[in-house]
Amino acid sequence: MASRAETSAVYGAGIVQGIALVTFPAASTILTDPAEYDLSSTQYAGLFLPQVITAIAASLLGARLGDRFGIKRVYLAGLVAGLLSMSLLLVSQFFTTDESFAYALLLLATACLGAGFGLTVPALNTFAAAFHPSGVDRAILVLNALLGLGTVLAPVFVAIFIGLGFWWGLPLTSAAMLVALLAVSLRLPLQVPARETAPGTARPPLPARFWVYAGFAVLYGICETLNGNWAQLDMTSELGASTTEAALALTAFWAMVTVGRVVFAAVQRQVPPRATYHVLPFVLAGAFVLIAFLPDDAPVAGVLAFGLAGLACSALLPLTISFGQKELASVSAAVAGGVIAFYQLGYGVAAFGVGPLLDAGVELPTIYGFAALVAAAMGAWSFVVARRRPAPASVRPVPG
Repeated sequence: MASRAETSAVYGAGIVQGIALVTFPAASTILTDPAEYDLSSTQYAGLFLPQVITAIAASLLGARLGDRFGIKRVYLAGLVAGLLSMSLLLVSQFFTTDESFAYALLLLATACLGAGFGLTVPALNTFAAAFHPSGVDRAILVLNALLGLGTVLAPVFVAIFIGLGFWWGLPLTSAAMLVALLAVSLRLPLQVPARETAPGTARPPLPARFWVYAGFAVLYGICETLNGNWAQLDMTSELGASTTEAALALTAFWAMVTVGRVVFAAVQRQVPPRATYHVLPFVLAGAFVLIAFLPDDAPVAGVLAFGLAGLACSALLPLTISFGQKELASVSAAVAGGVIAFYQLGYGVAAFGVGPLLDAGVELPTIYGFAALVAAAMGAWSFVVARRRPAPASVRPVPG
């Protein structure tokens, strides 16, 4: 049984990781502001390419590194990488007059952020599942709800700090929290005994069923990132929103992601997780259609539409991880890392791919319209992922 301090540290790390993860999208209006970094849409999108590469590599290597060095060390290494990312972002603000050097620092910062995400988040999901073996779905939903809470706080902090005249208060706050989390975590055991009792045991290969989960994660990553990375720019460029209204839309998206995870964790006895998993992608498709056809000068409607999209996204990634870890229990740590890796692949498609499309003249509403098709495909794929499997013969009910 994990101690209360260990559980609190894992859940606290979820909040901090969420804040760090959304720091760059939350600062999108600063990064593209001609008076600040003056990045083009393609340059802004390019920031996320190193993040995706390092996140995928770290996620895929994390399970093997955990076998060799222990999952706690992998988790701590992820926190250090996140701290380095926030430090580089802070330093970059002093070089905005040298655009090339500032951009290089930003690329290094996102690369470190990706490595931190790829190492930390799979470890946190593995801790949550191991610490609560009788309630894996609920534990992972709660962890990801807290991660979602962090993503809610990031745009709120940006709006506050911009109002106070120093936007860089967000990375400074993130860095301070990462330092505090490192200090606490270093003193805790944070062990997963089942894997650590057999060092040197060969890890079995990923079974064919894993790729079903991986495909769903890619589609989900595309859909989430179209909201998380591009909502603010859609609000300002298409709906005539102010910077504050754009930040509110991003906050609404991540807030509803968080609320949805809490709600679906609380009602899973009344609403089976499989039903949630099948319905939400089609709700997301409807939200994308709404966003695509919103009229000009309708920022309030935009906030509501992105909030609906957040609710639709909420439970999908956590349930993908928990379904996979339960079905493929012999490689559960590798499943968590693999799902995060392929989620990041989808993230990269949307984060990097949209920028060149915008510079080529494609409008964001058109992109959101096509995203509805991706969400609908994800809905169909959910029936392959969460298929009902017959109970083992020993536990099947006896007729009569």
